[in-house]
Amino acid sequence: MADPFELWRLMWSFAISGGLEQLAQAVPGASVAARPRVADAIELSTFPTLGRVRIELATMVLLEQRGPSRAKAPPVVIVAPYAVHDASIADFAPGHSLAQTLAEGGAGSVALTFWKSATVEMRDYGIDAYLGDLNVAIDDLGGRASLVGLCQGGWLAAAYAARFPGKVARLVLAGAPIDPGAAESRITRALAAVPPTTVESLVGMTGGRISGALSLALWSQRMDDEYSAEAALQCAGDSALNKRFDAWNARTVDLPGVYFLEVAEWLFRENRLARGCFPALGRPARLWDIEAPMFVLAAAEDEIVALPQALAAKSLCRATSVAVRVEPGRHLSLFMGQRTLGGAWRDITRWLKGGGGGALRKAPAARSRVRP
Repeated sequence: MADPFELWRLMWSFAISGGLEQLAQAVPGASVAARPRVADAIELSTFPTLGRVRIELATMVLLEQRGPSRAKAPPVVIVAPYAVHDASIADFAPGHSLAQTLAEGGAGSVALTFWKSATVEMRDYGIDAYLGDLNVAIDDLGGRASLVGLCQGGWLAAAYAARFPGKVARLVLAGAPIDPGAAESRITRALAAVPPTTVESLVGMTGGRISGALSLALWSQRMDDEYSAEAALQCAGDSALNKRFDAWNARTVDLPGVYFLEVAEWLFRENRLARGCFPALGRPARLWDIEAPMFVLAAAEDEIVALPQALAAKSLCRATSVAVRVEPGRHLSLFMGQRTLGGAWRDITRWLKGGGGGALRKAPAARSRVRP
């Protein structure tokens, strides 16, 4: 069980500091340092694969690979998580890049939703804003694509595939919380310890945004093992990589308050996606409406997304075939781990091209306590 006192302490300390910052911004003549932080510039030169901006939208910059793809398969859109860190998790470093693995394997032309850190002007953006821009991005790529949803990008990709089944060729969900009610996790325990009214008050006190620093503090308490470079990258002894990972881990994004509240309530507390009543651009997103073949990838030791939460997609997405694979490792290793990229993701790349070899592995018994 999360420590309620510690959560309250964290939330109010950030609320006070955030409130003072917002007050300073409202005072005429406020210093440049006190003005709203804009989304950080993207250093494309540091990405192994995704070196071009295809289109910029209100919520994201859609990145694509530098060179043209010769693959005949539909384009592949990596739907990055929009929670704590920026989307460079998908193209982290040579040998630790999901985008590189997909591109080199010929899965299709690869693109990435690089979500923007929320500015003051974005504070009222909700989930529909992100679904809407994802729809624009897919239309810009030709109107149909395969989606690869990572962590919280997974539930967004699944909701999109349920809302627009004809626009998704294939769907990969990696470490995605599809049914948070299926088992406890660190996120569900943290939310259970804090009343919804407290979170709403926090959003109001901080000017309508949730800072990345607060998100990191709330979700990663006592998780040094999960957020270690060695566990995430599945390699040890490379000081340059470790330094790069530590810089990524410290680089957080701010979230719109409305988006944060909707995710907390609709997805995690009320479990609307699994129940078939998740609001998505004017219609409920129902997982059993997904038509695209699916591949679910999960980590055996994931403490952020419990195995039952991720594997529930197989039983909930009843209108399509669902392949399942559980890999050893922790949450972040699913996206940047050397062993996972070289094994499971190479198989997934072949699957995206229409092959199915090596997809299935029996899931080990989940460690999380499953709720009745």
